[in-house]
Amino acid sequence: MAMHNPAHQAPAASTAGPPAIEVRNLHKSFGEVEVLKGIDFHVDQGEVVCVIGPSGSGKSTLLRCVNRLEEPTSGTVLVEGVDITDPETDLDLVRTRIGMVFQQFNLFPHLSVLRNLTLAQQRAKKRGKAEAVEIARKNLAKVGLAHKEDAFPAQLSGGQQQRVAIARALSMNPDMMLFDEPTSALDPELVGDVLEVMRQLADEGMTMMVVTHEMGFAREVGDRLVFMDGGVVVEQGDPREVLGNPQHERTQAFLSKVL
Repeated sequence: MAMHNPAHQAPAASTAGPPAIEVRNLHKSFGEVEVLKGIDFHVDQGEVVCVIGPSGSGKSTLLRCVNRLEEPTSGTVLVEGVDITDPETDLDLVRTRIGMVFQQFNLFPHLSVLRNLTLAQQRAKKRGKAEAVEIARKNLAKVGLAHKEDAFPAQLSGGQQQRVAIARALSMNPDMMLFDEPTSALDPELVGDVLEVMRQLADEGMTMMVVTHEMGFAREVGDRLVFMDGGVVVEQGDPREVLGNPQHERTQAFLSKVL
């Protein structure tokens, strides 16, 4: 499998334990409309899986079912082997392992950048203030925004806000990161900085599920590309193979419009 960086190797499945994410026969309906029609899907530990497809194909719904922001209609979702669709499962505990970055940045507008990063650490992780601040500063430096800790979200560009949102997710020390079209609300010239932070995370071995329109990122950084359409997985494989030589006519039609 072509890797964009030798440091970013998804570990062999035999040694990695259960997949980071495993979805079995997942269905999701909103009223009469069936959005997910029996999805089987997984992300291995250390793997970067990019999910592409037209609007309304079910990509974001699949992502939101993975941390139960959407309630699956039927089927099973396992996170590191734990069935999060089981009512007995402590969902809050599982969610601390999953970092989530949304299309809209979802920062608290009335809090400084630093406070946006320390609040959840103190509440969910029960960290003391000094420790939370130290971790927050480390992650702000990682996304290139150490100098913005006292700013408020409205004083930042969209790209900076999204990088703060990534730093906030990282401050919870997640085992994996979910990205729901993280660059689609950004001006084109701001996209590169966000993708660069994501590329760096991939190189460090972070497990990532990325719903994206950025085909260059999928080709260069993804270990696997999943094409969804009409609530099903149509095709998946090595990103360069899928993008360069799609096998299914629906994939071909979609890529002919976006590449």
